[in-house]
Amino acid sequence: MQASQFLVTSTKRPAACSPLVPNPAHHRLTAASSFRKISAVAAPPNPKTHSMPPEKVEVFKSLETWATQNVLPLLKPVEKCWQPQDFLPDPTLPFSDFTDQVRALRERTAGLPDDYFVVLVGDMITEDAIPTYQTMINTLDGVRDETGASSSPWAIWNRSWTAEENRHGDLLRSFLYLSGRVDMLMIEKTVQYLISAGMDPGTENNPYLGFVYTSFQERATFISHGNTARLAKEGGDPVLARICGTIASDEKRHENAYARIVEKLLEVDPTGAMMAIADLMNKKITMPAHLMYDGHDPRLFAHFAAVAQRLGVYTAHDYADILEFLIGRWGLEKLEGLTGEGRRAQEFVCGLAPRIRRLQELADRRAKKLKPPLVKFSWIFNRELSL
Repeated sequence: MQASQFLVTSTKRPAACSPLVPNPAHHRLTAASSFRKISAVAAPPNPKTHSMPPEKVEVFKSLETWATQNVLPLLKPVEKCWQPQDFLPDPTLPFSDFTDQVRALRERTAGLPDDYFVVLVGDMITEDAIPTYQTMINTLDGVRDETGASSSPWAIWNRSWTAEENRHGDLLRSFLYLSGRVDMLMIEKTVQYLISAGMDPGTENNPYLGFVYTSFQERATFISHGNTARLAKEGGDPVLARICGTIASDEKRHENAYARIVEKLLEVDPTGAMMAIADLMNKKITMPAHLMYDGHDPRLFAHFAAVAQRLGVYTAHDYADILEFLIGRWGLEKLEGLTGEGRRAQEFVCGLAPRIRRLQELADRRAKKLKPPLVKFSWIFNRELSL
């Protein structure tokens, strides 16, 4: 998973890697939008819990056979999965041969700038917090793993998805360690801080909200890793490009699984699913690493995100693109069988992307008039980068 923060004002340059998002206080289902900085937690100060009506647990129980046939096949058997060692220097070689491979890795990365490594580190830290994401999904009523080794298809998916995702952080961490370009101690501290902080994306123990969130988030990480692959190739490191591209491919497959689940919910409960999509978009999609901290910079995520925005790795425009993509994939504009409340939610969601784009274009014009600040990143030994 990956993910992304923006501030739209006349005095700040917009930060990135998370989207512009509607201000919940001003952007209700019938209101035009006002925008504010994303907070670390999407939920309000007194968040709802267990918001799904108990009778809807039966919806997920009734879909277990469907999930076995349509979701679990998107997992790969372990023996057919790539592993981090497939991309890394071989430590079983004679020492001189191993060090030659490490030297070659370092030579390939020599042409990549510091700002690229900041984004790659931020992506790696986000991936490395996989225990938090498994915990979050296990809070969802009706689909949680009740025993830790449940045979429910929802539980099997969550454990196996976690196992596949776990390779991403392992591979990026090992690559960064061997590159010698980053301060691994500060990176490791950041990972520990982030996992300790947890996350609350405002999903309210509700799997309708949870699966909308993961559909959006997996597509965001697919885009982000795809762009780091492109930049690595342009920077002269085809191996790192293949690493990032391979991770992006996993994220795309996972996105497909979560999007299928939402598609099915729209089929069996169109109003309930439509209301969930509107609810989460009204709150905003909070990226999973928003509580990122290294012990020094309280705005570390915003600063990392600003660099990602500047490099074009993940931007506010990507946020609007993802929303439009999912609207199209789920056929939301043509969805029928909705109640009046469902139709209002449909109108809100289907009209949101153009408003996001207009406000971001205004923010971009303002940003061009401002001198970007310089910020030190502990991950690159406190060297300064322009935001």
